[in-house]
Amino acid sequence: PGDKARKVLNDIISTMFNRKFMEELFKPQELYSKKALRTVYERLAHASIMKLNQASMDKLYDLMTMAFKYQVLLCPRPKDVLLVTFNHLDTIKGFIRDSPTILQQVDETLRQLTEIYGGLSAGEFQLIRQTLLIFFQDLHIRVSMFLKDKVQNNNGRFVLPVSGPVPWGTEVPGLIRMFNNKGEEVKRIEFKHGGNYVPAPKEGSFELYGDRVLKLGTNMYSVNQPVETHVSGSSKNLASWTQTSSANQARRVIL
Repeated sequence: PGDKARKVLNDIISTMFNRKFMEELFKPQELYSKKALRTVYERLAHASIMKLNQASMDKLYDLMTMAFKYQVLLCPRPKDVLLVTFNHLDTIKGFIRDSPTILQQVDETLRQLTEIYGGLSAGEFQLIRQTLLIFFQDLHIRVSMFLKDKVQNNNGRFVLPVSGPVPWGTEVPGLIRMFNNKGEEVKRIEFKHGGNYVPAPKEGSFELYGDRVLKLGTNMYSVNQPVETHVSGSSKNLASWTQTSSANQARRVIL
């Protein structure tokens, strides 16, 4: 990006990963309300020389919320919400390779995430995932990219896949095992699941650097692809959002 675009990126990312702000986020607390989330989002978006009018902010917020809902919903297993977050941070770090101070801020956040959430049980991650999905359950904003890729229906609900890798640590469906009261396997029944599942190749890395394996949380659309959101049948055209401008570069960071 050019100098202005780089400044926008640096300003937003630096504000987003400010130490005091991160300390507040990591404090044990109830989930933010939708109003509070929107307020935080607007302040981050306006933390640079880039300014958005209300209509643009509405469109950007719609995209952010639906993209995140999609990522959380399609996590193969609850713990993978952490890998999605790591993918977000890895992408952000790619924007600030020439800004070591800001890069250090992001790395510190990644370390805190690993320290706080890395040791949680599967049940605790399930509670986190469930809480997030409940927060977004009433949002059914249609996104043209999702509709085109057939991962979202016309009513705004996402389509769950019936193919691809199964969650790490699980087996491809198709076999039922029965055990007696001694824990001994006594019977097997095979069934047709109707999908096209394959074993997971490997587990994604939860380290500071590594292969996350999971693609959720990475860039889901190219800068040349127009994206539209539709709420209650009305179209919100975001074609201008895909132009390679400084504002576009900054918005990609937020998403």
